Amino acid sequence: MQAIANGKLDEAGLSAAERALLEYVTKVTEAAYRTTAEDVQALREHGWTEPQIAEAVYITAMFAFFNRVADAFGIAPQGYLEMNCLTK
Repeated sequence: MQAIANGKLDEAGLSAAERALLEYVTKVTEAAYRTTAEDVQALREHGWTEPQIAEAVYITAMFAFFNRVADAFGIAPQGYLEMNCLTK
C-alpha cells in the first residue's frame, strides 16, 4: 500500500493485470480524451471483463468529481492517508 500511495508502482508487487488497470485509470484521470479502444483491449487481454473495466472508469470519474467539488468549495484535505500511516 505504501508504494502505491507514493506512486511507486514498480515497488508495489502488482500483477501485470493490476498494473495495466492502474496505468489505464491514470490515463483516464489525466487525459480521458486520449484513451483508445486499444487501451481497453489491452485490459481485456489482461483478463479484465467489461463490467470491471466500466467500474474502474466510474470509480475514477467519481473521485475526480468529488475532488473538484471539494476544491471548488475550499474543503481542506482530511488527512486519511496520514491517519492510516500511508504517507511519510
